[in-house]
Amino acid sequence: MTDLKQFSPTRRGFLGLAAGAAALSAAGAATEARAMVATRAHIVILGAGAAGTALANRLVQRLDGARITLIDGRKDHWYQPGFSLIAAGLKPPSYSVSRTADWLPKGLELKVDYAAAIDPEAKTVALQSGENLSYDYLILAPGLVLDHDAIEGFSLDMVGKEGIGALYAGPEYAARTWEAASRFIEAGGHGVFTRPATEMKCAGAPLKHTFLIDDLIRKAGNRGKAEITYASNNASLFGVPIVSEKVRMLFQDRAIAPSYSHVLKAIDPGKKLATFDTPEGAQEMAYDYIHVIPPQRAPAVIRESGLSWADQWVDQGWAEVDRHTLRHRRYDTIFAVGDVAGVPKGKTAASVKWQVPVVEEHLVAQIAGDTTDAAYHGYTSCPMITRVGRAMLVEFDYNDNLVPSFPGIIAPLEELWISWLMKEVALKATYNAMLRGKA
Repeated sequence: MTDLKQFSPTRRGFLGLAAGAAALSAAGAATEARAMVATRAHIVILGAGAAGTALANRLVQRLDGARITLIDGRKDHWYQPGFSLIAAGLKPPSYSVSRTADWLPKGLELKVDYAAAIDPEAKTVALQSGENLSYDYLILAPGLVLDHDAIEGFSLDMVGKEGIGALYAGPEYAARTWEAASRFIEAGGHGVFTRPATEMKCAGAPLKHTFLIDDLIRKAGNRGKAEITYASNNASLFGVPIVSEKVRMLFQDRAIAPSYSHVLKAIDPGKKLATFDTPEGAQEMAYDYIHVIPPQRAPAVIRESGLSWADQWVDQGWAEVDRHTLRHRRYDTIFAVGDVAGVPKGKTAASVKWQVPVVEEHLVAQIAGDTTDAAYHGYTSCPMITRVGRAMLVEFDYNDNLVPSFPGIIAPLEELWISWLMKEVALKATYNAMLRGKA
């Protein structure tokens, strides 16, 4: 196994990182004190992930007398930006796990259950337990589902074995991914890294894993024994053209071979053979290590509720919302926030940070009989790790414009230590503040 202690920061360096993280997270931690709006409205929030929890905390601070019910069947909260670090052996699984209830404000009702059906006409939500809830306002924040069944021959019990990784599936699967990846780092061979053709959460994560494993192989002195292929779903490497070109240049420099328009459809674990859909038809590729990221879709309860887009993302089912207000286009008492929202960008924790205040403002204004011009412009951010200790802080909007938060300090397309700091230390502090409704 590769000894990662040699890559760890010194105590002095860590203290510097912690101080910088505290300053960066404090910059966004203050919230403006505002008069509370009195209401007896019942607000139901589906999902206690980053979006649902952050919004619940903010609404408690804005609404006096509201009944807020949060529905989520998972008792653990997952810090998903940490999965890439776990899958590279840099953090333990516990780094990304906390208790959902520990993040929730007093006075909120948590139902540890999942929604089974939504009737937007009757304004009701049926739970899997059989309970039915009526609502005045509904917030869709259930995240997304990983369609592992879409990859023929693959199942989650394979992760960590026979050269198969799949870090998206959860902290334990990220750790199992590291088990498989670390064997590849030692033995070499052909590493194949994939991404799906659907919209996906944190589109930079497939690239991060590729870059990290490449860097760790180099640090282990085994890069000469390894071949690395990145199977892109289309003719680019990232959705923002200028970022895609930067990644192409880094791949060229590091001998990472892109295979464009290759979408994984099947694997044969016994033969260690992957089959891809390509414009020329099905093509096979042998592997010694493969990182599987399946298609991603809205949960079935959303897709089956009549709340999805009918003319785009039809196979994925994202909620049909206005891209700027995140209000449903056909039901004005329903909003969607986070991964499930059907907008062109925004399936990252950084997007949630900017989406949640917009939904908050529109919901509170609506309850108060007022309006607001609060708008989400597609901000998303990807601290794209390119090696251990270096990352590019890539921030962009709906128009693919780069929108750096620290102009003149953090260059968005440069591999910088401070951008690594943002990912490895500061991001979690800011994320936690966001969950509390403080950032």
